[in-house]
Amino acid sequence: MIRTLAIAALAAGPALTPAFAHDATIDGATARASGDAWTISVTITHAETGWDDYADGWQVLAPDGTELGMRILAHPHENEQPFTRSLSGVDIPDDLDHVLIRARTLGDGWGDALYRLDLSK
Repeated sequence: MIRTLAIAALAAGPALTPAFAHDATIDGATARASGDAWTISVTITHAETGWDDYADGWQVLAPDGTELGMRILAHPHENEQPFTRSLSGVDIPDDLDHVLIRARTLGDGWGDALYRLDLSK
């Protein structure tokens, strides 16, 4: 009986193991000045698996790592890949000639890759 339970548990093991998550990819981004603020649009690709693993946000950073803005993505985009979302009202200091963007996924958190977005003023 004990041997049968152990074999059944081993057989069920892979089905209980969570899928490996992976970072979202930033395919491109644009910046448009509007008065004293900027609108940043970011295009992301991520192999979404539904509510358990999806790209759930992206962040605009100054070159020194200071957060300038963050866009929260409230739902998966399984059937819309790649997808583009914008963030308005981003205050970017006048002395910056570029910003960095990084994406976050629900499965893995913040990705390591930084996308450089040059600003034309």
